[in-house]
Amino acid sequence: MAESNFVDYVKIYCRSGKGGRGSTHMRREKYVPNGGPDGGDGGRGGHVILRGNRNYWTLLHLKYDRHAMATHGESGSKNKSFGKDGVDKIIEVPCGTVVYNAETGEYICDVTEHGQEVILLKGGRGGQGNWHFRTATRQAPRFAQPGEPMQEMTVIMELKLLADVG
Repeated sequence: MAESNFVDYVKIYCRSGKGGRGSTHMRREKYVPNGGPDGGDGGRGGHVILRGNRNYWTLLHLKYDRHAMATHGESGSKNKSFGKDGVDKIIEVPCGTVVYNAETGEYICDVTEHGQEVILLKGGRGGQGNWHFRTATRQAPRFAQPGEPMQEMTVIMELKLLADVG
């Protein structure tokens, strides 16, 4: 048997979602000629989360799925409505997994218990809509914040075994 089904080392590219941009919408209705700003906030980008699972024994399920990407947050819209948050990407790993940064080699985290969740990469915050920037002197702001950018990293996951300790 040349190839083993036991995998204790895997390298994965991870990317969180970027935040949605705020809206610059102005309220316009039939009998409201100067409605003012009503742009909503953008949604949060999705996180990349590691979750410990006692039912996994190896990292074999991650060997052929080497890209973990969360979705982006959606933009805000009219009537002060918020954009939808991005969906988090959850990576199930066996208990005893150690995570390192692939470029620098520095230690990031350790997943030791069943159900333990570690946020590996945070998603970007959504930008604020023009409704937040109105003041007494600037009653119709025509700008909004963009969302925060995404984070990306290549990580090395290594399974810590009892044999390694002995």
